[in-house]
Amino acid sequence: MFIKDNSIHSVIDYFEKKLSETFSSREIKLIARSFISKRLGWETSDFISRKEEKVSESDLLFFREKIKQLLSGVPFQYVLGETFFYNISLKTDKRALIPRPETEELVDWIVNEHKDQKDLRILDIGTGSGCIPLAIKSVMLKCQVAGVDVDSEALTLAKENATSLNLDVEFFKHDILSSDELDKKWDIIVSNPPYIPIKEKSEMAKHVLEYEPELALFTTNENPLVFYEKIADFAALKLSKEGWLYFEIHESNADKVVQLLENRNFQAITVKKDLQGKDRMIRCKR
Repeated sequence: MFIKDNSIHSVIDYFEKKLSETFSSREIKLIARSFISKRLGWETSDFISRKEEKVSESDLLFFREKIKQLLSGVPFQYVLGETFFYNISLKTDKRALIPRPETEELVDWIVNEHKDQKDLRILDIGTGSGCIPLAIKSVMLKCQVAGVDVDSEALTLAKENATSLNLDVEFFKHDILSSDELDKKWDIIVSNPPYIPIKEKSEMAKHVLEYEPELALFTTNENPLVFYEKIADFAALKLSKEGWLYFEIHESNADKVVQLLENRNFQAITVKKDLQGKDRMIRCKR
């Protein structure tokens, strides 16, 4: 099918017809408006007042190419090249995992509990795109925020996001599984580490496996919670007095993560459900 005319109304119809077997009507509306806004610099109100406006042939080629990528299985956020996360816009590509809504809930928990405090030192371990520390810094401007990752490409992306957002967040390379220590003490340590055993790889969605970095997804079959253990050990040494540790978890691991935290004498251990009612977050105090 070709676009009947070059109006925005026809462009949106084209998205709906091409993507109807892959996405829901609500998703298609979001996708179409996202690409139109990105290409033309439109605001929400423009879709009412300018829907009969014509676009160029170059614009039409842009929209067709994006639809082609979506139909090939490339995740929407990668095709768009950005995603919104906790009211900030992040550059998003295959160098790091796509930020998830559940992680926004983790950030919101931290911000709501600590936003009135100043000069906190906050560290995100396994930072990926930098979504967690950048979102925290966007609200808690007077705090010192940093992110570490073992993946150099992910760190480059995180730094690009920090630059585009004009947020002063430090990013540096560190492998939490190594014996190397970071000298500084932290008031808050947060992490959404890998927790999927490699043996479950065959059960993962195709678009996740083909496009998102495995390094950020998978852990060992022998000890799927190795990252939680190492980060908890690190936090026991590097958290300031009465400092806080926050984790994002898989719902099936809540009891096990609570146990490993209890074994390391952390206090005030709290499991929090996400908006879907699943055990998704844990916090504790040194």
